[in-house]
Amino acid sequence: MGEGMEHPLDRPVWSALTGPQAGVAVRAGAAVRYHPDVGLFAATADAGADSMADLAGLVRAHGETALVESRAVAAPPGLAVVSEAACLQMVAAETEAGGGPVRADIATLSPTDWPEMAALAQATRPGPFFARTPGLGRFLGVRIDGRLAAMAGERMRIPGFTEVSGVCTLPPFRGQGLAADLIRAVMAAMRARGETPMLHTYASNTGANRLYEALGFRVRRELVMTTLSAPQPGAELVRGGG
Repeated sequence: MGEGMEHPLDRPVWSALTGPQAGVAVRAGAAVRYHPDVGLFAATADAGADSMADLAGLVRAHGETALVESRAVAAPPGLAVVSEAACLQMVAAETEAGGGPVRADIATLSPTDWPEMAALAQATRPGPFFARTPGLGRFLGVRIDGRLAAMAGERMRIPGFTEVSGVCTLPPFRGQGLAADLIRAVMAAMRARGETPMLHTYASNTGANRLYEALGFRVRRELVMTTLSAPQPGAELVRGGG
């Protein structure tokens, strides 16, 4: 990559939705977002007024939307900032950390599992997860006594990289190393396809971040997740950051 050229991970949502995942995108002019049944994330070609107006149209049409950029995004006219959160973008080292063999009862989840996956995500809140989120990539899970106890899978696809996402474990089954085993299995599949695993995590999620570091992930850069909505008429608007 030439000097001064933007790395595709610098603007991950834009890179995904104008590249490998264009097929699950909704686009309006210079703004693009995941289909609302698939994901929450959006991006614009630039920070110009026309691009932000296109983004506002997407938010009004499809509901709450989040941007993951190098800095907080100011709300375009007519929108409100719901939240801002510091995030870490982490990329796996060339060789992941060890940890013993991955458990044998990890299974690939299929569309018949999607309702149970959604229920698991609803119970554990691993991040934005919608009805068709599992269609973004391969998800793996572990069942204990017939119950989906834990899962992990793939979300954003960026040229050369795939995001580990949807990592969650029901409280009664935590502390057994399920998340670590599932992440290692997800990463191995990505490596086999010639892709580098990466992920996004809240900076405040220190417990999970320690696990990611133990599995070989290293912080590449800090980003900000800004969530926008279109308030109901009469609601007070919140000013966004610059």
